[in-house]
Parts: sequence; structure tokens; C-alpha cells
Amino acid sequence: MAAVLRPLGGLRRANGVRGAHRGATLGPSSWRCIEPRRGFQSAPPQTKVPDFAFAFDIDGVLLRSSTPIPSARSALLHLQSQCIPFILLTNGGGKTEAERIEDLSNKLDIELDTSLLVQSHTPFAELTHLHSKTVLVAGGDGSKCAEVARSYGFENVVTPADILIAHPEVWPFARNFLDYYSSFARPLPPAEPLKVDAIFVYNDPRDWGLDSTILLDLLLSSKGVLGTLSPKNGNATLPNNGYLQDSQPHLYYSNPDLWWASAHPLPRLGQGGFQHSFAGLWDKVTNGAELKHTVIGKPSQATYEFAERRLRARRKTLFGAPGLNNPLRKVYMVGDNPESDIRGSNAYDSPYGSQWRSLLVKTGVFSGIRGDEAPEYARPDALVQNVGEAVKWALRDSGWESKTEKE
Repeated sequence: MAAVLRPLGGLRRANGVRGAHRGATLGPSSWRCIEPRRGFQSAPPQTKVPDFAFAFDIDGVLLRSSTPIPSARSALLHLQSQCIPFILLTNGGGKTEAERIEDLSNKLDIELDTSLLVQSHTPFAELTHLHSKTVLVAGGDGSKCAEVARSYGFENVVTPADILIAHPEVWPFARNFLDYYSSFARPLPPAEPLKVDAIFVYNDPRDWGLDSTILLDLLLSSKGVLGTLSPKNGNATLPNNGYLQDSQPHLYYSNPDLWWASAHPLPRLGQGGFQHSFAGLWDKVTNGAELKHTVIGKPSQATYEFAERRLRARRKTLFGAPGLNNPLRKVYMVGDNPESDIRGSNAYDSPYGSQWRSLLVKTGVFSGIRGDEAPEYARPDALVQNVGEAVKWALRDSGWESKTEKE
């Protein structure tokens, strides 16, 4: 008989206290799989550790806008009942992991914890060499992305809204929106002039004009000082015609998604749309100079490596030492976006030797009803209707169902 992680009331902490109420966000090391009818054990027998796991996108796979996709809750509950590890790997963001996981737990009516969640900007927390520097954080609603950055340990965070309220002339076309920006803007650091050491786009920008203007100002500046222009710009004797040769801040994007699935019947432009727009602006202003920048999020190798480390940690949480000693042989990536979920899974080269398999659902960006066939490099291992069908396909492919039936 398979080991079972009992949902809700059947869950036990290491100290024997029963689980919290529905919607609670549980700590990453609170729970262990327990063997049925034998009481609490720190880990089930090694033969019970599944050699596969799941990574689920959220928007378009588990939710459509704020509405749960019908099979999502039952699919996740089934995996929990079987002690099969999974994580949530999304190019979404704009909230702290705690806020996002609580919202998702409530919508799906299932207990989840922050250790399961990798948002597009979660890996930024590892850039500890920038934590004491002054960074610009763009994108998202109000000041939420700035709050996320501070939760990661960044000590000196400024936003385009902070700059606009301190210097309204920086973007004159925002005069009708100053009341809105002032409702969440913070004073700039007391040292003048403002010097920015790195630029982050954490989430889809809401005001492309304001954010593009400030990014352009800083990337053309001298050493990241707001309101300056580098004398090296346009110097043909220097590399890249002098652009980005004067210690300007480096630009980081958290994901490249051109489209995302919202409540609208057609996909909406995402952060990738802003990236392409800004790249065109940079190209025009600099006459074709290279825009050096870093993009993480799916389909990048770095994000999938980060996600796999989370999965390995999750297996250790569930099973103790056997969760690391038993190899993780397969990971099933369930997504709705061929260009991010499927392409990333297909191209990922695991440093741990696991095989990632891609499962494409028809409930999000990809619908399968408009002839929107995935390109060759983003063809999935399986095309299924929804996340419930994806889990069933993977369980058959892994042989798990036949193993548990024998037990």
C-alpha cells in the first residue's frame, strides 16, 4: 500500500499537533509522509519514494484569471494523497510568495506552502551582492513589487513612481495620475543625486511610457546617476559605440512571456511585450547598439535549475534522507504556453540527470481551436485537455498506478 500524506485533518506536524485550518500557508519543513496504519514515521520505506515529480504552471493551468480550472484541485489533492512531490513554477509574480500562495490556497481550497512556489522573480533573491545597493524595481501594481524586493533582502529599493513624485518633470504626461502615484510612492534616498546600481523589471509594467523613459534615462546615464548623460554615448572608438560603457546599471527582466491567459477570450500582452517595445526604443535611440540585459523565468535554464533545486528540497521534506538518496528520474512540466513552459522543459539540461517531460494543456494561452500549433522546438510530449488529464497521463507514463495497485 502506498504511503499517504493525509489532507487537512490527517496531516501531522513533527510534534504531533494537527494541521492548521483550510487556507493556512504551511512552513516548508512542517509535514512528512506517514505510513498508513503504522503511525508517524520520519520517512516511509525507501521503496515508497516516487522517482518522479511535477512542476505546474499556474495561470492557464490551475487558474483562468481568478477562477479555478475544474480539475485543478482534485489533481493536486491526488498527488498529495500519494506523496508525489510537486512545485508551482510560474512566470507570474508581482506579489510576495506568502501572499500568492495564500491566495492560491484559498481559491483552490487546498493547503499549500511557500516552499512549493517559484515565481518569475523568486530567483532574484539569490543576488545577494546587490542587497545593499540601490536598485530600481519596475512593474506590478502599486508598490507591491518593491515590497517583494525588500522581502528578498534588498535594502534600498526605489520605483518609477518614487522618481516621478520627486521629479514630476521626468514624465510630464503623467500629470493626471500624480494622485495615484503619490498614494504609494516613497521619498527617494536622502543622498542627491540618485544613483542606481541595478534595474529590475519584476512584473508586467502598468505604465510603459513612464517605465521606458526612466529605464532609458538610467541606461544612458553616467554611472547610473539620474539626470546625467554619459560622455561615452555614441563614441565609435569604444565598444558598442560607447553605450553601456560607463558603469551604467545592469538591466534584469523576470520573464520573457509575450502573452498570458487572462479573463479576456484572447491572450494579453505580458512582460515580453514590454521588453520588445523597449528594445525597439533602445535600438532607435542608440542606432543599433547592443542592449545588454539578463532575462530569467521560463524558458531559461537558470529558472529550471532553480525549480529543480526546489523539487529536490521538497522530496527531502516529504521523505527525509531517502528523498535525496533516491534519484529523481523524471519531472513532468504541465503548462499552457508553448514558448515558455514547453520550450523550457524540452531544452532544459538537468545538472542532476533527471528527464523533464512536457505536457501541454488547452486551458490557457494554447487552446488548440484556432490552429495555434506549437512550433517544432516547443512540441510537447503530450497534448491533453486539462491539468487533470495531464496528471493521469504522467501517472500512467511513470508506471506509478500499476505499482500502487500491486501494493
